[in-house]
Amino acid sequence: MRFLLDTHIWIWYVLGSKDLPRSLREALDQAIGRCWLSPISLWEASLLNRKGRLRVHGSLEDWVEEALEAVPMREAGFSFEVAKTVTNVTLPHGDPADHFIAATALVYELTLVTVDGKLVDAEWLSTLTR
Repeated sequence: MRFLLDTHIWIWYVLGSKDLPRSLREALDQAIGRCWLSPISLWEASLLNRKGRLRVHGSLEDWVEEALEAVPMREAGFSFEVAKTVTNVTLPHGDPADHFIAATALVYELTLVTVDGKLVDAEWLSTLTR
């Protein structure tokens, strides 16, 4: 199975956060080399950093570079296909990042690793939650 990490999952995994359920940490440990990340997650991390909800030592750019070296991810790049697909994504909220991440999972045929109930409840989206 190939996984796309939702932003919070990626951050929790990199930081070794106790917020990440052990079963998901174990699944990700087993999936090294089969984990993908959307550039949207880097953008979301920058927003969290600006709001003070993600605290890093040094610059965010350095932190991201170190995080991607420590836990290598394949890039699930933003493309015309993702942009077209996002127009068909229906979620119960307007968070653009979630819409783009869901569309990315569909285009790349990846299972989204998330604990976000709004994404988990989308029956059309393959998710790993626990």
